Formats: sequence, C-alpha cells, structure tokens
Amino acid sequence: MSARGMRKDWQSMSKFRIAALAAAAVALPSLGFAQEAAVADETPLNAEIGFIFTTFMFLVTGFLVMWMAAGFTMLEAGLVRQKNTTMQLMKNVALFSIAAIMYYLIGYNLMYPGDGWLVADWLGAITVASLEPAGLAEAEPDLTYASVGSDFFFQLMFCATTASIVSGTLAERIKLWPFLVFVVILTGLIYPIQASWKWGGGFLDANLGFLDFAGSTVVHSAGGWAALAGALVLGPRLGKYAGGRVNPMPGANLPLATLGMFILWLGWFGFNGGSQLYMDTAGNVADISRIFANTNTAAAGGALAALILTQVVYGKSDLTMVLNGALAGLVSITAEPLTPTLGVATLIGAAGGVIVVFVVPFLDKVRIDDVVGAIPVHLCAGIWGTLAVVLTNPDATLLGQFLSIMIVGVFVFVASLVVWIVLRATMGIRVSEETEVAGLDVGELGMEAYPEFAKG
Repeated sequence: MSARGMRKDWQSMSKFRIAALAAAAVALPSLGFAQEAAVADETPLNAEIGFIFTTFMFLVTGFLVMWMAAGFTMLEAGLVRQKNTTMQLMKNVALFSIAAIMYYLIGYNLMYPGDGWLVADWLGAITVASLEPAGLAEAEPDLTYASVGSDFFFQLMFCATTASIVSGTLAERIKLWPFLVFVVILTGLIYPIQASWKWGGGFLDANLGFLDFAGSTVVHSAGGWAALAGALVLGPRLGKYAGGRVNPMPGANLPLATLGMFILWLGWFGFNGGSQLYMDTAGNVADISRIFANTNTAAAGGALAALILTQVVYGKSDLTMVLNGALAGLVSITAEPLTPTLGVATLIGAAGGVIVVFVVPFLDKVRIDDVVGAIPVHLCAGIWGTLAVVLTNPDATLLGQFLSIMIVGVFVFVASLVVWIVLRATMGIRVSEETEVAGLDVGELGMEAYPEFAKG
C-alpha cells in the first residue's frame, strides 16, 4: 500500500475514533443510570452479563462437541472396510439421536439430581428434563450460572460421545437394532448414573475427592468399558485371528479417517474448554484459553509419540497409530487440562500416544478385536489421564483417583456385560457369517456407500 493510502486510512480511522469517543461520552450517563437501576432492583448488572456469557459459552462449546459426532463418524467410516461403511454412518446418526431423546427423558435429571436423590449420593430420581419458560417470563433464573437449556445442550453432547466410543469397537459384525437397544440403556441409565457420582455431586465427588475435569473417566473410560464388554460377548471378526496369527483388515479410506481425527481434535476444544463451566470473569476466560492451549499440545504430543515409536518399533511409521495417538493425547489431558504447563501437557499427551502403540498389539494377542482402536484410546488413555491429575493438581490424591476409576469401571463393565449377554440371548447381536462376508451394508441395510465401485 502507498504512503498516501496509509495516510488516508489513518485519517479515516481517526475520524472514526473521534466519533466513537463522542458517542461514548453521550452514553456514559445512561450507563450510570442503568447501573443505578440495577442496584435499585437488587439485580447486579455484572451477574446478568455473566449469565449471558456463560450461557453463550455453553452453546458455542456444545456445538463444537456436537461436531465431534461427525468426527467419530468419519473416523469409523474410514477405518472399516468399504462393505461396512454405510452401517457405521447409520449407527452414528441413530446413536446421537437416541442419546438426545434418552438424555431428555431420563438422563439429565438422573445425572444432576440436585435434592432429588432416591438413594443419597448414589441414585437420582428419574424425571423428564424441563427448560425455563420462553423469554424467562415469570422465571427466577440463577444469574450466577447459565440457562438450563444451554447446560442441558452441553451435557447431552458428552452423553452422546460415550455411545460413539462403543460404535467403533464393535464395527463390522454387530446387528443394528441390538446395538441401538444397548445405546438406549447406556445413554438413559448407565452413563448418567455413574456421571452423577462425580458431576452430580455424588459419593465419588463428596467422599473420595475424585477429580475429572472433563471426563477422562466419566466419559472416555466409561465408553471404553462398555465397548470392552461388548467386544468380549460379540467376539472377533471372521478371519481376524485365523491360522494362529493376526490378519490385518485395513480400513478403506484413510483420508476420511484423518479428516475424522482433525474434526475430533477441533471439537475437543469445546469438550475441555466448556468444562470450565463459567465465563463470567477475566480469570475464567484466561483459564479457558489455557485449557485450549494445553488440549492442543497434548494432542500434538500424542501424535508425535506414536509417529516416532512406530518408526522405532516397526521400522515404518503407521498413520492409523498416529491418528489414534493424537486422540489418546486428547483423552489423556481431558481429566485435567487446566493445571499443567504446556510442557507437562505435552508429556501427558505423549504418554497417551505410547499407550496406543503398545495396547493395540496386546489386544490382538488376547484376541480382542477392536476395529478402530477405541479401547486403547478411550479406556486405557482415559485411565492414564485420570491418574495423571495428581501430577499437577495438588487437590487430587492417587488413592481417590484410583478407587474412583475402579468403581466406575466395575459398574459400567458389569452393567454393560449383563445387557450384552441378555441381548445376545434374546435378539442375537451378531450378523450371520454370510452377511459378515458380504458386508453389513447390503446384508443389514440393503445399500452401499459407494455403489459405483461395487464389484459386479
């Protein structure tokens, strides 16, 4: 730009500043009157502003977490074989919809009982969620927090995420409708009950001092335990462990899987950032910024650890391990994304990436078939991340963290195992061998994701 153009822009900006200052001078008295009015009716002006900003934060971070549903869908669609792509797309759309309805009908108030515990600190009452009236007409909202609608929307996304974790592990051999029945029970009962023990003020929070900022255990390892139970009951895919060896079954679309990973990485800023729960002060906003930075560097640490380690161990770097390494880094930092420094957050995430590289082959050795690697990423890295809280948060105790992990794990695993066994005995949960060989897209849904590429 020429010096003349720069001078002209500066002059225009100067005129704008003068006009803005004049407008501010005129507005100052009216702002004073507004403050006096707020004092007169005993409604602090800053409290209402805090209510607005926290509500806005929940809405924005909530739709970022909702975007993670697309990430899980793309990741799974890329890591399954072409003949099972449509089934993964269907399951993810359906499970998100089911979670939305079940969390409204049962889950939200079961997870946040308030004074409505049926069994104190253990089990809440089952009631339908309700919102404030339109425009807050004749309502007395808690202006120190946020709207019920925004909180419900934000918390729902965590519930749906838990169900998404299960979908990937059981891909390529499970029937659609038994899976969806399990999702109803998981999102309506299993997830909100154990989440109430921590986030609803239950006994893990009150008695054990359990710290889990955004859900390394409450969301991620819970989903991992449910997935592990399902994998044990369902069994491995045909041919996966035939001939006494592990037979690779690579995904059909690694670009799609990579896109899914980056969508999840993006959504995680809402997942962890929104879990600050308040955006009503400068301190809270600064903490949200810190959480974003730590979340990002933990993901990078996980990805690089997997990249380097697979090169060292296998002689070649493995993209799928790197994708899951990044996700494991994100899961690892989720239990405490605020207190670590950037360096420590990087190391916590890197440890998650290392976990993935070693747990994936271990599962194959014990013949547990996890199609997308959800158990290493969400269960194992979730356990690590929850224990790692004690490294940076002095309020956490190793005993409290460990006991809470075990209590949640036993409850979710046993409850899920019972449901899977009942479903297998009543509906049957596994497709026929013919359907599995031909692909679930055609056998279960009668359609294909890429019909123009189908073999004649």
